[in-house]
Amino acid sequence: MENLYHQTNRLILETQELFHRLESSKSELVEADVQSRILTISQNCEHLDILVHKEPVSRRNNAKLRVDQLKYDYQHLQSALRTHQQNQLRRLRAEQEREELLNRRFTRNSDMNDTTILIDSSIQHQNSLQGANRGVDDLLGSGVSILQSLREQRDRLTSTRNRLTGIFGSLRLSNTTMKYIEKRLKEDRYILYGGMAITILIIIIVMIYFS
Repeated sequence: MENLYHQTNRLILETQELFHRLESSKSELVEADVQSRILTISQNCEHLDILVHKEPVSRRNNAKLRVDQLKYDYQHLQSALRTHQQNQLRRLRAEQEREELLNRRFTRNSDMNDTTILIDSSIQHQNSLQGANRGVDDLLGSGVSILQSLREQRDRLTSTRNRLTGIFGSLRLSNTTMKYIEKRLKEDRYILYGGMAITILIIIIVMIYFS
């Protein structure tokens, strides 16, 4: 189990480094590599879940906490990849819409078939509004995805806290250690709620702006 744990932890660190390259290069090969690594991490976590129950009772709780941390990091990577893909899709749609606007032409009437003019301002305005509406829909979808990820993290933090409380006696953790853990959980909770509040506020502002 130790070898698989360290292998998975190293894979998580390498994948986090790949995300920096992915943001700067926008390479499909790098994105495919990230997806492959995240899939491997997921499979390793499932295998580790099985191996935890084969550990001696005295070490099982500690092993479970370590595996939960790996799964927590995996959720972060998965959420980051999902957000990157949504941003890429929005950029692609925006580029396609610009190409359509630049290439679109129409004839003035049947007597002037050889004369074309650019789309008039009213049609451009209508298309711009349609593009803005699609952008709001995409942003709302991204916001829902982020909120879902934050809820998953909150549930994981709550589960970890309950597990720590339950195994306090068996691990015989010092008061200082428990206070440090409680402080860390409280800080993570503040970050979680702050992120949710900021996301909701941004969505409301965008909806008001485009309404």
